[in-house]
Amino acid sequence: MKWIKYIILIVILGFVGYNFNYITNKLSTLLGINLKVVISDPNDYYKEKNFKYVKLSEDYLPYSKQDILDIFYSILDSGYDTFTFYCPKEYTECLNDIEEVSKDQDTLTYINNFVNPYNSFSNIRIIYSTSGEVNIEVKKLYTEEEINEINKKMDEISSKVLTNELSIEDKILKIHDYIVNNTTYDEAKAKGVSKYKSNKAYGSLIEGYAVCGGYADAMALFLDRFNVTNYKVSSKTHVWNAVYLNDKWLHLDLTWDDPITLNSTTSTLTHKFYLIDTPSLEAYNISDHEFDKTIYQELS
Repeated sequence: MKWIKYIILIVILGFVGYNFNYITNKLSTLLGINLKVVISDPNDYYKEKNFKYVKLSEDYLPYSKQDILDIFYSILDSGYDTFTFYCPKEYTECLNDIEEVSKDQDTLTYINNFVNPYNSFSNIRIIYSTSGEVNIEVKKLYTEEEINEINKKMDEISSKVLTNELSIEDKILKIHDYIVNNTTYDEAKAKGVSKYKSNKAYGSLIEGYAVCGGYADAMALFLDRFNVTNYKVSSKTHVWNAVYLNDKWLHLDLTWDDPITLNSTTSTLTHKFYLIDTPSLEAYNISDHEFDKTIYQELS
């Protein structure tokens, strides 16, 4: 009968092994134990910036909805593809708040705007259990192949239009003008028939076609290279850049600086939306630029 005991033991061990995470989570919940979060080193595109809407989490242990937003921001800013954190037993509404955030695509998009474009997501999967374990899976917007190609192009552009003697403001102007002069607004994207990756920097810098997201990402990548604090601003219909220069937050909108002229398909370079303050932006009274000042508080 010993062989029966061995079979039973193997079955038990197999069950425990397969359900190890579930069992340990249940035990930790019953015993009131907070499992330790494993924090890896961030990737090369980590911005390490705090903003008024979201800040970097120190311990990835939430006690409020704002803590949850900060954790999501920290995960994205660090460039993690997967991450696990835990709701403490004291935070009784934690899972409800996790669920609310996970279903709020606008909030997730807002958080996405504060990180380097290479660390932004095209899809984010949030899995949580009653034990309080929260698993995040991030699918990045940019592939490694695209990043390598874009970086090489950025090196080429920099060597072509920038010199060491230029000030930061002059470098921004040179890149602004280069992107506008070498990018065509992708009208086909709005119709769903575009063949270009025009919603990201690849479309602007490699293919020469972009919509607002592509213009903004391309500019953001250069701003990060220049170590200029920045983020993307999104309204319901548009995306552009916010830039911190000389102790002031300013707007930088390459899409609107690349308008199509009347009775022509030719675009032209302007500087109407180049590093202007919020009152100046609002004076144009353009619905595209109506943004949420509770999110982008630096610009209010």
